[in-house]
Amino acid sequence: MAHAASTSASTPRARQHYAVPQPMPWPIMGSASLFMMALGGVFVMNGAKGGWIGVAAGLVLLVYMMVRWFGQVIAESEAGKYGAWEDVSFRWGMSFFIFSEVMFFAAFFGALFWNRVYAVPELGNLEHQALLWPGFTGHWPSAGPGFTEPFSPMAAWGLPAVNTLLLLSSGVTVTLAHWNLIANKRGKLLLWLGATVLLGAAFLVCQAIEYGHAYSELNLKLSTGIYGSTFFMLTGFHGFHVTLGAIMLTVIWFRCLKGHFKPDHHFAFEGVAWYWHFVDVVWLGLFIFVYWL
Repeated sequence: MAHAASTSASTPRARQHYAVPQPMPWPIMGSASLFMMALGGVFVMNGAKGGWIGVAAGLVLLVYMMVRWFGQVIAESEAGKYGAWEDVSFRWGMSFFIFSEVMFFAAFFGALFWNRVYAVPELGNLEHQALLWPGFTGHWPSAGPGFTEPFSPMAAWGLPAVNTLLLLSSGVTVTLAHWNLIANKRGKLLLWLGATVLLGAAFLVCQAIEYGHAYSELNLKLSTGIYGSTFFMLTGFHGFHVTLGAIMLTVIWFRCLKGHFKPDHHFAFEGVAWYWHFVDVVWLGLFIFVYWL
């Protein structure tokens, strides 16, 4: 009886195990790679030498870190080291990560709002403004005072509208893929998930064409004052997030092809789907406030 009581008492504790990883270099390596990319970007924007080398070196280091770190986590997951407690941690971690991304884009949307609603109109209403900046009216879209080179804003009902359709469709396809994973229909899972990746790739192609059109025909550049900087910072960082999302979806597709994930145990899939839906929502904000209004 004592042995049975001891076994029964130890069972709940056994279920409360938590996999604690050994010390690893991946977090500090990821931070170093992002710093190198940011520093290289600053050098590029200021015409300093070695900027692109810093960006490329940081990118290579980042890719190496991601492959090694994610590979280690995948191996641990497939080895059965993760249980209910680890699943909770992963969910909270992904939730906080997406929240940090919300704040990241909120800063840029806030800059757009402030300049569009307050800064540019107030500069246009300054006393003797016509003498200081001839031709500046303070109406949006505007490059701001001191920019006399004409440019055309990006119209909403062209490639941006097509991209909106592509991303909204990709949100539907990734949801269908999730439903088929829960139903354990592997063929349809691969089909809809593959369609999501293709839609994301099509979005990036359209955005590249849009940027080429902006530079060559609209004279709209990153250096085009406050409108150009907010436009390219918001859409450019969003495109970077779409790229990362498409890469993650591709990795998940290959994992599904290898038979990973179960109908009741597949948070890696869910986390990437959360991220992709976040990217969709951010694009809706971009389309409304950057392109349309």
